[in-house]
Amino acid sequence: MTRAVRHRRAVTVTAAVAAAALYVTATGCDSEPESILSDRTEVAAKSDQPGTSFSPHDGEYNGFDIAVVGNLMNMLGYETPRFSGVLSKNRAKLLHDGDVQLVAATFSITPNRMAPKEEGGDDLDFVGPYASTQQGFLIRDKDRSIRTLADLNGKVVCVWKGTTSANELSKPSHDRIVLRTEEDASYCVKALKEKEVDAVSTDQLILYGFQEANPTLRVVPGIRFGEPNDYGIAMAKGHRKDCVRLRDVLIEYVRRATTWERDFQNSLPRVPKETRDEAKPTEDEIMALSCVDRPGDSPPD
Repeated sequence: MTRAVRHRRAVTVTAAVAAAALYVTATGCDSEPESILSDRTEVAAKSDQPGTSFSPHDGEYNGFDIAVVGNLMNMLGYETPRFSGVLSKNRAKLLHDGDVQLVAATFSITPNRMAPKEEGGDDLDFVGPYASTQQGFLIRDKDRSIRTLADLNGKVVCVWKGTTSANELSKPSHDRIVLRTEEDASYCVKALKEKEVDAVSTDQLILYGFQEANPTLRVVPGIRFGEPNDYGIAMAKGHRKDCVRLRDVLIEYVRRATTWERDFQNSLPRVPKETRDEAKPTEDEIMALSCVDRPGDSPPD
């Protein structure tokens, strides 16, 4: 994202924090169920996104999402959690069904996902952001026909269900782009490599992971669009004490001189330094979006 976009987001978040006293958020702490954080905590993650969340072998996961949630659990004194795969469209369902306790799967924090069920929302709490990114495009390395967003008019762009990019590119402002919707990332990348589509669109951080794993593909450097996506670790509402514990160690993790930067660089080495610096959250941003029903609600202690 540009410095101007980052600045606007920082101003928005600061204003939200300043207005927090105007809201009262029910935390339900007095009637919370047993903690979901333990040595047996199970976390849903993506299995097909190199660099962010990837499973090269059964039961083995790596990537920035995995590093973040693993470090936070370790900082709380727990063992590294067990991970299992999830599709974007199923992330909230797995939490509400009780199949997993947390989701760390490049899951963007949005007002609808944060909102309680009675308000029509997904009834989730988030800890984050632990990283932020805009959307972009991945193309074949030898393709020189796509340099700007306008160059994608009439082109076939692959997205997958349940993602921010799928929603963004479905808007009337992008109606000249031909969308192909797949179940998940691996299908889109395969279609791009086999020349069935002209580009793949999703969050830029995810795309740089694909570029690292696929030398014949590259991220278009000049195209970033949409509002910044703030990644959070999700849980079903009703566990605010656990949420606050994770929030506080996330702040500590980000504050440490090299920890966040080390894990990010190890996982996503192809991300340009400027983009990496813009991806790192501030404490105000974490406080504004963690463990609340809507951005700007008074954060729980």
